[in-house]
Amino acid sequence: MVLGMEPSHPSIDSVLSQAVEGLGLSVHTTAFRANGRQSPARLTLQRVYDQDQGVPSTDASKPMEVLPGPPGKGKPRLLLMGQRRSGKSSISSVVFHKLPPNETLFLESTARIQKDSMASFMDYQVWDFPGQIDFFENPNFDMDAIFGEIGALIWVIDAQDDYLEAVSRLNATVLNLQRFYPNINIEVFIHKVDGLSDDYKLDIQRDITIRIQDELSDHGFENAPVTFHLTSIYNHSIFEAFSKVIQKLIPQLGTLEAMLTNLCRTCRFEKAYLFDVLSKIYIATDSATADMASYEICSDYIDVIIDITEVYGSWPRSDGQRKRLEAEPWNAKVEDQVACNWAESCMVLHDSQRPIMLREVDRYLALVAIMKEDSYDRMPLVNMNVEAVVQGVTEFFEITKSRK
Repeated sequence: MVLGMEPSHPSIDSVLSQAVEGLGLSVHTTAFRANGRQSPARLTLQRVYDQDQGVPSTDASKPMEVLPGPPGKGKPRLLLMGQRRSGKSSISSVVFHKLPPNETLFLESTARIQKDSMASFMDYQVWDFPGQIDFFENPNFDMDAIFGEIGALIWVIDAQDDYLEAVSRLNATVLNLQRFYPNINIEVFIHKVDGLSDDYKLDIQRDITIRIQDELSDHGFENAPVTFHLTSIYNHSIFEAFSKVIQKLIPQLGTLEAMLTNLCRTCRFEKAYLFDVLSKIYIATDSATADMASYEICSDYIDVIIDITEVYGSWPRSDGQRKRLEAEPWNAKVEDQVACNWAESCMVLHDSQRPIMLREVDRYLALVAIMKEDSYDRMPLVNMNVEAVVQGVTEFFEITKSRK
């Protein structure tokens, strides 16, 4: 048992190591401390694990490294901020609510904070902030209530508009966060770049990066955790950017990446992704160089499988849906009508003869891999190794959730 209740509670490292070694996978653990301080994701994992094991706090007199937030939630937050009409609500609607990009033209400007709770492989929240409010200048806002939970601040800049004011506000925000909430990752989405040439995109990114880094350096924050992404809702770049953001919030991400790397080496896969099927964000991939084309085809393949699974699969349905499905002419319970609750598939791409393999991990996660042509002849070995990785991923996420 990975979460065995023993008199002397094992450390979080030993639990993860035992889970992975039990699958026969060779994992090289990377360091999770920077400058002598544990990462925010690791602190959250340790806190949740200790609570699950019933371990009391050993030093209640010292302040917690995680700044206070609403008690008992423990959900990382993604804070969407930026100027008005920069595209924050469109991003949230497309990524997390499946709104077609062309319908975002009819969205109204955000007038109040919009809070969405995402129940997925990792419960987290997405807060969409109005662009006209300066939270650091207004004393009516509780900064701990907004920034207290460990997560990421996503600042959206409209690349097709004058961005000098947006950069100025971002600099002021980053300086305040570095003084009081230094553990928050700052992700800058240089947005709406779909209509720009490649050279112009890079010029804008370079200009914004220099302006921000120079300002932070002048105030003594040379190593502030600021990352830049070129994004658009009309292609997969916005999902790629969110994938990078979410990965920073996953404790022990190196363990997941090592599992996928070993799987690719053993089964001769070209590329493997672990997807959140609800948002099509990939939370881990192997060590091979990622390219947008492989991500796009795997992402689109998930849409196909999800559409089929909605027809043939089994998942919680409303009472009305169940009555219709169990009535004439079937006269059987939904569970008895479904042959297999797991979404499993394989298809061949005729242009390059490379099969794509998809294996559902649970209702939230799916393992998708691009195989080499000769891999299809070794499917029994492939299936065995895929099952081992699925088991390892399941055990990995079990230790991050409290027992009901």
